[in-house]
Amino acid sequence: MYQALVGIGLPVALILIMTGVGLSLTSKDFTRVFMQPRAFLVGITCQMLLLPIVALVIIDLAGLSGELAIGIFILALCPGGTTSNLYSLLARADVGLSISLTTIAGFVTTFTIPLLGNWAIHYYAGENAQFELPVLSTWVKLMAITIIPTLLGMGIRFQWQNFAEKAEPYVNKLSAALLALMIVSITLELGEKVFTYLLQAGFAALALNVLTMVMGYLAGKWLVDNEQQARTICLEVGLQNGTLALLVTVTILESETMSIGPSVYSLLMFVTASLFTMVVLRKDRTSQGKVVTD
Repeated sequence: MYQALVGIGLPVALILIMTGVGLSLTSKDFTRVFMQPRAFLVGITCQMLLLPIVALVIIDLAGLSGELAIGIFILALCPGGTTSNLYSLLARADVGLSISLTTIAGFVTTFTIPLLGNWAIHYYAGENAQFELPVLSTWVKLMAITIIPTLLGMGIRFQWQNFAEKAEPYVNKLSAALLALMIVSITLELGEKVFTYLLQAGFAALALNVLTMVMGYLAGKWLVDNEQQARTICLEVGLQNGTLALLVTVTILESETMSIGPSVYSLLMFVTASLFTMVVLRKDRTSQGKVVTD
């Protein structure tokens, strides 16, 4: 039952998630990248460079090794996702920038995950590592599960826009339910070991989430000087694609231990993202109150 859920459920969940991203995309989301290149370049640089570097530091400070360390690093190679798009909307950030970053990062990570993932396996597991990410087959799988569904969703929106707008929320809810089922399934499979792994990987997962959100927000404020875009960069850098990380660790690498970090992270990020949203919305209300008073 477990193997069926993971082997079928995770790919289906990710296909639905990426189809949902495609259903939300319009040509404006791509032209915006060229019209406002600074915010996009800051965001994509933080996603592709800052995240792995921060992950390396956290793994070292937490004293992680082996499969736990590999799981955290692979998580850092999977930026963005529909969760960041949703919270960008809730936090009154730049949703167009969020979707653009999610989409472009999705294309880039099909190449970076096999290459850097293999490096992490050999670095943290040593020469006798029993795991390996075959570069070509992994790339093909990621293309089939992430890029093609995105293009399919875009095609559906182009041909039937009204249908796409109505279907998108249902597709996102179904994919979220499948992801929750996967996390519960993995937890039950690990049994009592899960508490040990939570103690070991929980700090690293939370630290990766919080630190990258803070650093993303500060980078946006300093380098872009736009509050809405700073919020977007914060959420795009700080909220990882846990589903994609689980697909790599559980389905491709077949390691439940590697999946601990991404599973814990997938739960914690909703808490931190909700707190961030509450803080910035309160800030907006306070600013509006001052304007009215003045």
